Amino acid sequence: MTAGPDLSRLVGVVAIGRNEGERLRRCLASVPAGVARVYVDSGSSDDSVAWAQAQGVAVVALDMRIPFTAARARNAGLERLVAEAPDLRYVQFVDGDSELAPAWLTTAVTHLEAQPEVVAVGGRLRERHPEATLYNRLCDAEWDTPVGEAEAFGGNACLRVAPLRAAGGFRIGLIAGEEPELALRLRRAGGLIHRLPVDMGWHDAAITRLGQWWQRNRRVGHAFAEGAALHGSGPERFCVRATRRALGWGAVLPLTTVVLALAVHPAWLALALAYPLQMLRIARRLPRHDGGLDWARAGLLVLGHVPAAQGVFDYHWRRWRKRSPELIEYK
Repeated sequence: MTAGPDLSRLVGVVAIGRNEGERLRRCLASVPAGVARVYVDSGSSDDSVAWAQAQGVAVVALDMRIPFTAARARNAGLERLVAEAPDLRYVQFVDGDSELAPAWLTTAVTHLEAQPEVVAVGGRLRERHPEATLYNRLCDAEWDTPVGEAEAFGGNACLRVAPLRAAGGFRIGLIAGEEPELALRLRRAGGLIHRLPVDMGWHDAAITRLGQWWQRNRRVGHAFAEGAALHGSGPERFCVRATRRALGWGAVLPLTTVVLALAVHPAWLALALAYPLQMLRIARRLPRHDGGLDWARAGLLVLGHVPAAQGVFDYHWRRWRKRSPELIEYK
């Protein structure tokens, strides 16, 4: 039997979080024995910092007088990890509301060792409680991305340290969408990103209210707009299509329908039929678990364009006023 890679010599883990409680305990406990762990805390009021330190985890407590972003937290964690273990080749980033599958790090490191052109790998992230709410089910489906070469990775991924640092790490000013933005820069530098057909871990979205889901989609729209502003003129047309789709379905079509119906003729309300037709198109694409169409999920996916459009407008309004963006949180 071939021995697996020596994880303690090759990879370290950076976890970020705030007031995660039991979820942070599960997160850090999921890291294999001997693997270096760094926890970056962003102003927790619970016992997260004390508990992590008691477990022998290196802790970075961010100065919260400086605006927080997940990108800033991950960069700070990486620098601490490199200072603690400068010879590590790989870093696994994991959010404090997530935990790693037992075999994931071995699988990820083995893949990276065998393919030096690959700079980042991810796997199947599963929602811990998909049955709890419709919003959690949507998250679970969102994590099920195609296997093979990918354009981006999420907050939970294993990266090669050298190209990550050469790229300057995450762009700390982004309040959302920092992972695909970094992935774009890594790909432009010649790196590949792979999504493996194995479980990477579990995520606990804990979205129980419509307001949380709304804020999450608003943040997505903000990320689309800022991504397009940064890189939309490049050959990849980064985030341009997603931004236009959010604006089209979330703002242009409803406003056009209302204005034409009020100013010209009520018959223009027929334009609103585009929404149930779009719901039908999406529902037919979704996996069928009970033999029927999942209208609820399809409806939320269509409705999600409205807060996404709000996020696009938020970005451009703040940019026009030359104001720094404010973190959009849903937990």
